[in-house]
Amino acid sequence: MRISVEIDDVLMGEVIALTGEKNKSPAVAKAVRQFVLRAKAREFGRLIREGAFDYPEPMVAEGELNPVPPLPGHT
Repeated sequence: MRISVEIDDVLMGEVIALTGEKNKSPAVAKAVRQFVLRAKAREFGRLIREGAFDYPEPMVAEGELNPVPPLPGHT
C-alpha cells in the first residue's frame, strides 16, 4: 500500500539507522512490521500471565513424578 506520511528528518534518520535499511520505504515498512510484532508479543505475554491458556496436566504413570510442576497458585 502506498501512503504519504510526514516524518521528522531526525526521526527518519534514526529509523534508517535502527533498521539497517538504506532507503526510507523499506526502513518504515520494517519499523512498522517490528512494532506490530512487538505489540502482538506483549499481548500474548499478558494473556499468558493472566492464565488465558489452560492446558491439562500431562498424564503420569502411577508412582512417577510429574515432569512439569504446576505454576505457583495453579494446582
